[in-house]
Amino acid sequence: MVDIANDHETSPVTTTERREQDSRHHAAAVPDTGRTATATRYLLAGIRIALGWVFLWAFLDKLFGLGRSTPAANAWLDGGSPTAGFLGKAATGPFSGMYNAIAGNAFVDVLFMTALLGIGLALLFGIGMRIAAASGALLTVLMWTAVLPPATNPFMDDHLVYAAVLVLLALLGAGNTWGLGRRWAATPLVRRNTWLT
Repeated sequence: MVDIANDHETSPVTTTERREQDSRHHAAAVPDTGRTATATRYLLAGIRIALGWVFLWAFLDKLFGLGRSTPAANAWLDGGSPTAGFLGKAATGPFSGMYNAIAGNAFVDVLFMTALLGIGLALLFGIGMRIAAASGALLTVLMWTAVLPPATNPFMDDHLVYAAVLVLLALLGAGNTWGLGRRWAATPLVRRNTWLT
């Protein structure tokens, strides 16, 4: 049997030694905050640019009918409707009647395409992040309501994740890295109207 008292007597650990051990353990567990902050800024900028491209690509595909989700025959420039396919045919669930009724409406088409272009450019350039986040979150939540319930999950899908990420990007100032966020915020217009940041 091991005598616990003798074990402690033969190898005593002083309070100072215990603090040093704890300090070394803590330092190994927590990464360098300067490097972590820099990596986080660049990661957020990359996510911002990627999401900006998602919105801008949707605009370009619907405008020109580039053949990804919009066939050339349905291009907006050739008289097609950017909302007729999704809202008219893909809408399901409790709001499908409302979305079917507005599908193909010229005003809804213009509003939808303006939102895609504006959100996409704002995210790519890192300007107007609050407006881009709010309008992008609203747009993606509305798209989520058009496909309720989602095909592969009782309620969660990528539209809600996009909405949350957009808000997070605005809250964390993701437009300042690899973007024009700081310059945009310094303009007289934005200094007078901080909601435009």
